[in-house]
Amino acid sequence: MLGILSAGIAPGLALLSYFYLKDEYEPEPIAFVLRTFLYGALLVFPIMFVQHVMDTEGIITSNLFDAFLSTSLLEEFFKWFVLFYAVYQHVEFDEPFDGIVYGVAVSLGFATIENIFYLIANGVEHAMTRALLPVSSHALFGVIMGFYLGKAKFTGGSKAKWILLSLSLPFVLHGSYDFILLSLEHWIYIICPFMIFLWWFGLTKVKKAKILSANHFKKQYSLQKTLHP
Repeated sequence: MLGILSAGIAPGLALLSYFYLKDEYEPEPIAFVLRTFLYGALLVFPIMFVQHVMDTEGIITSNLFDAFLSTSLLEEFFKWFVLFYAVYQHVEFDEPFDGIVYGVAVSLGFATIENIFYLIANGVEHAMTRALLPVSSHALFGVIMGFYLGKAKFTGGSKAKWILLSLSLPFVLHGSYDFILLSLEHWIYIICPFMIFLWWFGLTKVKKAKILSANHFKKQYSLQKTLHP
């Protein structure tokens, strides 16, 4: 059991550390990052319950519905809900890159508990595949969600577009990921280029968020110099 727990937890913590260390300006309080990770972990239980009810009641009638409704919409909406209502207004969310840190934290909290349950049910020999595919993909969905929430909070003008993108893009990407796995017999030939694209897209958002944070702190510094020459 200790081996399963270690194999289940390690990928999530490794990826969380990787994205946390990408924050070059004002690193977030570890306690609040871990609290957000815990929020994501706790989401597993209500989501599993709703998915069980949907399966028992025969609501899911196709792979398309399973991928986009039972899995993607439920999981991404709950993660987005936590980020928007528990983190977005928090005082520690004080630069654009913070959205990525907290988006990754809540996503990996969810992915880590899900991963542990899967390994308990199916065996530790699946640990590497789980780390490379579902755990990594959840982290990248969190990057994308957090990037657009960061844009929404620190961009002037209408924020509705960025908030909508923060939910809709992870939903579409997550649904596409699950649909590939559920519907294609030789899914490995599609999922590999999909994951390469997802990493490229996610790391592009990381780079853009760094630039946004740099500009944010430059503006703050200029304002302080103006007010207190």
